[in-house]
Amino acid sequence: MTSPSIQVEHSPTVQYLLRLGDTALIHGQRLGEWCGHAPVLEEDIALANIALDHIGQARALLTRAGQLEGRGHDEDQLAFLRDERDYHNVTIVELPNSGGVGSSRPGDFAFTVLRNTMVATWFRLLWERLRESTDAELAAIAGKAVKEARYHQQHSADWVVRLGDGSDESARRLRTALDGLWRFTGELFDSDAVDAAAAANGLGPRWSSLHEPWRAEMQAVFDEAKLSLPAESTFRSTGKAGVHSEHMGYILADLQYLQRAYPGGVW
Repeated sequence: MTSPSIQVEHSPTVQYLLRLGDTALIHGQRLGEWCGHAPVLEEDIALANIALDHIGQARALLTRAGQLEGRGHDEDQLAFLRDERDYHNVTIVELPNSGGVGSSRPGDFAFTVLRNTMVATWFRLLWERLRESTDAELAAIAGKAVKEARYHQQHSADWVVRLGDGSDESARRLRTALDGLWRFTGELFDSDAVDAAAAANGLGPRWSSLHEPWRAEMQAVFDEAKLSLPAESTFRSTGKAGVHSEHMGYILADLQYLQRAYPGGVW
């Protein structure tokens, strides 16, 4: 016997929260793959702690989404019992840690720290705006999460600079990571009806409003790392609309296995 999938109500308010919660959840899942495999012990602990921060943010956001949905779904059910198309994370966080650059498992460190910098910068800007949300619970979540995002951003950006201004090999790996990641960043700033509704009722900002400050901060990091800011890409990934890359199914197979195999199991 396996647990059946749950059906989720997709009002703009619930979907806005799911986009945030799912992005934190899947990003934390990817980072957790580094546990025991990072290049140095200190970084092994740091990446695990960052992953746990994201899981904590996901728990809070999914809990709030379940409350607003009004169907009695808690954070565990929303995390483990949805079908792939009902997850609304941005695609960039579901990409394998290797980035498809031919690195051995669990991944390429340059790809991971560059993605962390991009995502943490975006999250920090978003959390800063969400502290003013008309939803008091979301504002409280943002007030705590913004402190975590500041650390995530600084930690990963320091590594980007070290690698970019390091050896020929580290700089090459960073440029390769940038080539693989950049086209997925556009999805972080696309606005749609969900964003319009959130902006209208004060729940949160349109994601497009984060684009210019994000580019400015990434430019500053890239300047130090001796990287050139790439041109904008016309490609758009569609994870937040529920249309994911081929990698998402494998993530969910790992993430959901225990809950699906042992319905309602607890420690």
